[in-house]
Amino acid sequence: MAEDMLLRNLAAATIDAYTYHVDKFTQHFGRPADQLGPEEVREYQLYLIQEKKVSWSTFNQAVCGLRFLYEVTLGKSWAVRHIPFGKRPKKLPTVLSDQEASRLLQCLKHPKHRAVLLTCYAAGLRLAEATHLRVADLDGQRAQIRITNGKGHKERDQPGVRAGRCPPASPRLLQELREYWKLRRPGNYLFPGKTPDVPLSATTIQKACKLAVAKAGINKAVTPHTLRHSYATSMLEAGVDLLTISKLLGHSSFVTTMIYLHVRRQHFDRSPSPIDWLPVRQCPQWAERPQSPQSPQSPQPPATHDTNTPQVMPSTPEPAEEENCDPTPPPPAQASPTQPQRRTSGRRPPKPRRRRE
Repeated sequence: MAEDMLLRNLAAATIDAYTYHVDKFTQHFGRPADQLGPEEVREYQLYLIQEKKVSWSTFNQAVCGLRFLYEVTLGKSWAVRHIPFGKRPKKLPTVLSDQEASRLLQCLKHPKHRAVLLTCYAAGLRLAEATHLRVADLDGQRAQIRITNGKGHKERDQPGVRAGRCPPASPRLLQELREYWKLRRPGNYLFPGKTPDVPLSATTIQKACKLAVAKAGINKAVTPHTLRHSYATSMLEAGVDLLTISKLLGHSSFVTTMIYLHVRRQHFDRSPSPIDWLPVRQCPQWAERPQSPQSPQSPQPPATHDTNTPQVMPSTPEPAEEENCDPTPPPPAQASPTQPQRRTSGRRPPKPRRRRE
């Protein structure tokens, strides 16, 4: 089976994954694969879902390995129709803000680890593409990065920064890589491993990224691939069209790039809430309720003169009585002014009574 995949020029990671799942399949039943049929394949699929509780990505990877085994290696096309794929749930990618990405890069103290993740964020590279970069792939004059180890063995030229800026090259990324080259002096690979002829292991960068996320205090599930998602989302928010982003990311299908439309920030800021269209007066439970007059914090309502309420004059001291005074009795004293009451119903307030002398 491994030779059949090697003849078809499949990736080394694909060969390892398919042979791993086929080996687990034969070990589960203790018999060779040519003695197992559709019933055993179905039983093994249920075993992966119910007992092992693997993810749907792992489940579909095992299905691909079994399909290749029976269709290509064993030549039994009858089994291909009986090996179904699982429906993979659609999840939105995790995206970092500019502040979170800055904190993450500042927490990386190792120069090589920082240079790898900075390249992934500044150029939107996959982790395998960044670790397999060679010194000759950097074109400082044209400010481009040639990616020779892309997914599916596809080559592409990548600008040194996010598109949408002028000039299109990133002096900061090129300066960071020059400082790293002066410090480490790599030969063939830009980021070599323990030996100069071997690229840096992806597991090393993943562990370094996990430690930096914990130090930065980022409460998100962040991996090196998250920097690629953040790169694409930042370019989309900057106004770069999807076709350009798709070419820079190396996507074969334009539909793959459209997932970033669901996580861009302007997409959510432009959508209002229906509650903003409702008049406040139509929602009496939200209206301001009048506060109690006994509350010291509640302001007193301003005094208003009502035309139906008689004017009340302040009382004046009565003059002393004399014998030859005017026989007309003095006007009776009126009541002191009272605070007008606030109407809470449709009834009119009672008239003030006059005090008898």
